[in-house]
Amino acid sequence: MTVPETALATTGLCRNCASGLPAQADRCPACGSPRTLFHDELHTLSIAHLDCDAFYASVEKRDDPSLNDKPVIVGGGQRGVVSAACYIARISGVHSAMPMFKALKLCPDATVIRPEIDKYVGVGRQIRELMREISPLVEPLSVDEAFLDLSGTQRLHRASPATALIRLVNRIERDIGVTASIGLSYNKFLAKLASDMEKPRGFAIIGQAEAIEFLDKQPVTRIWGVGRVLHRKLASDGLQTIGQLRSVDEKRLSTRYGAMGLRLGRFSRGEDARSVTPHSPPKNISTETTFSEDIFEPDELKRRLWQLCEKLSGQVKIRDLAGRTVTLKLKTSAFKTFTRSRALPSPTQLAETLFRYGEALVDRAIESAPKDSRFRLIGIGLSNITNPLEADPPDLADPDAAHRKRIEQVMDEVRGKLGHDAITKGRGLKPGGRKAGK
Repeated sequence: MTVPETALATTGLCRNCASGLPAQADRCPACGSPRTLFHDELHTLSIAHLDCDAFYASVEKRDDPSLNDKPVIVGGGQRGVVSAACYIARISGVHSAMPMFKALKLCPDATVIRPEIDKYVGVGRQIRELMREISPLVEPLSVDEAFLDLSGTQRLHRASPATALIRLVNRIERDIGVTASIGLSYNKFLAKLASDMEKPRGFAIIGQAEAIEFLDKQPVTRIWGVGRVLHRKLASDGLQTIGQLRSVDEKRLSTRYGAMGLRLGRFSRGEDARSVTPHSPPKNISTETTFSEDIFEPDELKRRLWQLCEKLSGQVKIRDLAGRTVTLKLKTSAFKTFTRSRALPSPTQLAETLFRYGEALVDRAIESAPKDSRFRLIGIGLSNITNPLEADPPDLADPDAAHRKRIEQVMDEVRGKLGHDAITKGRGLKPGGRKAGK
């Protein structure tokens, strides 16, 4: 139960059917569920963070029910990393971003599935549409999580934000087939903290009355932006908990840690003035792959690059975005990383444009690498995200641009009807492979 021992819960909700509950009821009188929720501020808080549970793995289990009781890992090959792990696999210690070989040592019986990003993005869009039905103020953070501000929606739903959120996650589970967890509070920082507290299928609350007491014992790593480097710096200064941060003068925090110091000070006091901002675009979108064997040949690197450009283009189109800067990433077998970027004359969504600039960046990166380097990873990203209406305009200096754009539109239409593998370009095939499209 989310209510602290010091608080007196007076009202409650059933997380199964969203019925109101009498104080401290063990079960819902309406449906008999033991999934009860009590908190003094239950019906007054309105800032929420919704986070789907092990999203990629949940979508795969939804699509293949035979996997429901099995450990599932979504990720690359033997030399790749874990993109997502179901909760059964997590019991064995598997977690996202873990090298795949290590994950399989911990959980050798796991079913490993290659990620299908386009599919996950499509499911994420369905979930986001359901969110927007209960509030226009939805701020996506990724394909499977978002902030919601339900202030002033009580009259519309004839229910408190908490009740509307329970109905929302129940509908996501019923109609889409994946589960989600909710964090509810009075600001974004605390709502996001709360959403991690009771996964999976969680609904946790941090109210104003208990915020400081709750934060006191939390590690500083629970604060947004505190990564490995900053954590080491804070630890060296004797600051391990958020409570310890709050005891430090704000001016000292600012002097020592810059702008981040001010943020640390505010968050340590449970303060966060950021509003929930709809349609906030990501700063960048990228995709990468780790090879099963190191690659030396530039042509093979470019073949793999084309596959990634198609994948990245699909993500950008599905999310209705465009970008002005292309960035290439190459990592050698010695784990040295080379990145090269190029600003585009105009924003793009097109795989062809990404590839035309990306292959030149491959050449530049190879020239910078030690002679005879072999490469274990390649990635491509798009940044300076902007309005898609500005993307890929006619170019008098490049009369073939309109033709290339039309070809890609036709390919997208065919794939939409027959699947991604229905048509491709020859550069995406291995030497000797059958050419399926122009």
